[in-house]
Amino acid sequence: MQVDGSIITALREAVKDCGDRGLQFASKWAAELLVSIPHRKLFGVPSGPFDATTAPFASTPARPKTIPISDMEPNLPPHRHAPKSQRIPEHVRLRELEFEMREGDFLATAQKCFEHREFKRAVYWLHECRSAKALFLSIYSQYMVAEKQALKEWNKYSNSRRQTATPLAKDLLPLLEMVKDATEPFLMFMKALLLYRLGRREEAIEADIRSIALYPWNWSTWLLLGNCVEDSEELSALLQYLPLPRSHPLVQFFQIHTLNAFRSPTDHELQLCERLLTEDFFPVSPWVMSMRACALYHQHDFGEAEKQFQRILTLDPHRIDNIDIYSDILYVTDNRIKLSKLAHEFLEIDKDRPEVCCLVGNHYSLRSEHEKAIKYFKRAVQLDRTYLSAWTLMGHEYIELKNSNAAIEAYRRAADVNQKDYRAWYGLAQAYELLSMHQYALYYFQKATTLRPYDVRLWQGQAACYEELGRPREAIECLKRALIATGPHDTSIHLKLAQFHNDLEEYSEAAKYHASVISICSSDNMNIADYAKSALYIAQYHHLHGGGNLSLAQKYLEQLSASNSEDVNTAQELLKQVMAAIQVKESQGKAKGTASATTAGTEVEDVSMES
Repeated sequence: MQVDGSIITALREAVKDCGDRGLQFASKWAAELLVSIPHRKLFGVPSGPFDATTAPFASTPARPKTIPISDMEPNLPPHRHAPKSQRIPEHVRLRELEFEMREGDFLATAQKCFEHREFKRAVYWLHECRSAKALFLSIYSQYMVAEKQALKEWNKYSNSRRQTATPLAKDLLPLLEMVKDATEPFLMFMKALLLYRLGRREEAIEADIRSIALYPWNWSTWLLLGNCVEDSEELSALLQYLPLPRSHPLVQFFQIHTLNAFRSPTDHELQLCERLLTEDFFPVSPWVMSMRACALYHQHDFGEAEKQFQRILTLDPHRIDNIDIYSDILYVTDNRIKLSKLAHEFLEIDKDRPEVCCLVGNHYSLRSEHEKAIKYFKRAVQLDRTYLSAWTLMGHEYIELKNSNAAIEAYRRAADVNQKDYRAWYGLAQAYELLSMHQYALYYFQKATTLRPYDVRLWQGQAACYEELGRPREAIECLKRALIATGPHDTSIHLKLAQFHNDLEEYSEAAKYHASVISICSSDNMNIADYAKSALYIAQYHHLHGGGNLSLAQKYLEQLSASNSEDVNTAQELLKQVMAAIQVKESQGKAKGTASATTAGTEVEDVSMES
């Protein structure tokens, strides 16, 4: 499936339909996607100012014209129980158009009131209107009033026990009653939104999917569906129940975005991004590029992620979306000059965007000005209380200042915003570890590991807690899990496992892990001084703990004795003992051989006499 006339028409309709109903983010998303389509498809002309061949980063390596979906995954059809994709019946569409023409002036007035956040006025001007568009805008305005009131009530109890984890809007049930039998796609989306806010997740998913079946290009519907999904396994199961095939760009957008939200994209999602950036789709889409950059960032490929963000800013230099992720990359790579320049540039563009506040906070954090960093992270959450990254980074700053209690509060707020993000749980675990409350730390490490099972740090954190709690067996199991995800050149986990087994007097197991260290270091052409402890342990194991391979012990000890390792003296003393043991063993062997020969000779003599 490629971008064709039907997709272009659908995007143009989505820009208007979503905008008319106050879904500004979805309208902007569709508009940006629309202008990233090659001009030969969009207008039927060979090229344009932002076409793939004339884009500012056209000097980058050329992409293939298309990547077949079959090269990445089987193009499975939707499940037989999935709702069928269908268009709104023609007579219903014509009736709605007639209603909208009659109510045009009232709709326009309500839309302007909504844009200026005068929600009660918008409801007032729509109270006699009958169209589905007017009903949606009226219910949406009432929903915004309820949410605004809930936030106001919630802020009254700030920093007190009476404050709930998140604001709880009242009066949502009467709104749900108004759309419970809805068949119009935007009203079905509103039904899904209300169900989600009321905690009825499964019903929300069903309503959302039915809305997509009738009107797939409302991106807000897909975002809500992603919020309803609990984990990547549920996402995989859900994909087959969507009314669109997996080769459809919208399904791929949804998959990439949701796995990025879980911070667990794979190489498959990167391949999907590459496919969507070919000339048959959206070759100059900053949004798709940002999804690719985020996927690279979550895979810790910071170099490629930084290059992708640079291309985005070359194409769209004032784009603020995901600029906080770019600042995280510059922070991790310790690129102070570029981060400082970026912070000053975007403060000039818009200092009241939470992403920009987060960017400036990272700038001050990298300069170790933690109080200033906290100030900007606080400003970010004042602008958007659901901005999870700012809560998490604020917690990190409090950890740096050794203020564990404030850090715990920030991390708890992050967990309240999104319990599917492992960073909040990981932060709580670190904070409690700092307070030496290892049982609490262990609980939060386990929560984080459930969301990110292949993160080495989380398994190591659990192992450290078990060690402090005096439970070495559980610590060993955690480190074995960490080995699955660790890099091929890492030896720290092997050494820690060897230490645990040695403490448990399981010398043969400890020797196995030390042998792995030697193997890794030898394959990396490292000097024996770099793995002297492991070589010395292997020698001691074979000499003192029943290993029995004295020749191997001699080999390692001779190498250590000739090295510049700090264990030279110990190796030389042990080498003398091993050489003496070898001589004793050889003498015993010779004596045994002589005795055997004498016995054999006597037996031959006896046989001869008998003959």
